[in-house]
This record gives sequence, structure tokens and C-alpha cells, in this order.
Amino acid sequence: MSTLAAWSFLIAGFGAPLLHILLSPSGGPWKAPPESGCPIGPRLGWVVIVLFLGPVGWLLFMAKRRRHAEETRRNLPRQG
Repeated sequence: MSTLAAWSFLIAGFGAPLLHILLSPSGGPWKAPPESGCPIGPRLGWVVIVLFLGPVGWLLFMAKRRRHAEETRRNLPRQG
């Protein structure tokens, strides 16, 4: 594997998903809710997951985001 291919793989597989989670408005807050027993917030948790799992962690984030959007859409009052 050439050096360029290796760097491309790292940037595409780890850098782009991390950047997406860091900048996404649906990533969640940085700080954990006060009633939570966990010291880290949801966004930092997703960053850790992507650091360990790479593209698989990003796919998990995207699936959760899609599920959350569907639940929110279902709970909105209907107009019309």
C-alpha cells in the first residue's frame, strides 16, 4: 500500500466521520445531563466510539440519528 493510499484511508475512515460528529447539530450536547450517572456527554461518547470503531462507529451514529429523527417526526402534532 502506498503512503498516499494509507493516508487517504485514515482520513476517509476516521477523520471525516469525526469531523461530521464534531460539527453535526444532532450530535447532542457536550456535557452530560445533571441526572446522568455518566461524566461525559453524548457527543464526546460518539467521538470515543468513532475513535475505537472508525467507520462502523460512524454508521452507528447515523443509524441513531435517523431513528431519533423518525421518533421526533412521529411525536409532532399534525397540522391540517
